[in-house]
Amino acid sequence: MAAVPPTLPVALVFDFDGLIVDTEWPEYRAIADIFDEHGLMFPPQRWVQVIGSSWDVDWVSQLEAGLGRRVDREAMQAQRRDRARGWRDPLVLLPGVAALIEAATTAGIGLAVASSSPRSWVEPHLENLGLMSRFAFTRCRDDVAEAKPSPDLYLAACAGLGVDPAWAVALEDSGHGVTAANAAGMVSVAVPNRLTRYLDLSHADLVVDTMVDVDLERLAGLF
Repeated sequence: MAAVPPTLPVALVFDFDGLIVDTEWPEYRAIADIFDEHGLMFPPQRWVQVIGSSWDVDWVSQLEAGLGRRVDREAMQAQRRDRARGWRDPLVLLPGVAALIEAATTAGIGLAVASSSPRSWVEPHLENLGLMSRFAFTRCRDDVAEAKPSPDLYLAACAGLGVDPAWAVALEDSGHGVTAANAAGMVSVAVPNRLTRYLDLSHADLVVDTMVDVDLERLAGLF
């Protein structure tokens, strides 16, 4: 006999970068500005293909190729870090995130974070945003053999929460993240941001414009 779906999801597992806060745009914007100052273009399509994974774009090599000469790599990376920090501070929650976390907490739904970024990046930001205590735990790149699009992070999050992935929802902004959630057997919801809107997210069970469009009853209807 088939299992009876729960009235509500038993768990929500959130991606971090680009979903809870927009940390992706500052990184891209910093690099694009450096290219612009050298008379070159760095379109977002070059960046978005790796969003949601632990891979990096070797943008300095692309800059050198465009210029036809070598550059001071350490200086370029320092510029990127400084500029990204300026674009990023202060970090604010993306629309609808706080309301969904509050509704899930009130309903007794398990909450966790699954991110392809390292814990040293994710948890300090969650602490500064006052969100660390709202999640049971985080599962980050440090915890698994493979980052997204492998399902490892989502499987680890569901195992930690003690829930069947089939009754859990993954909230994502990237194609790699949706692929990982689907492979884990979870319901996947894509919430693209101003960068990941360039990606094909049609393999998600639901695609919405912002987290404001997500509520527990709508998520329950996806099972």
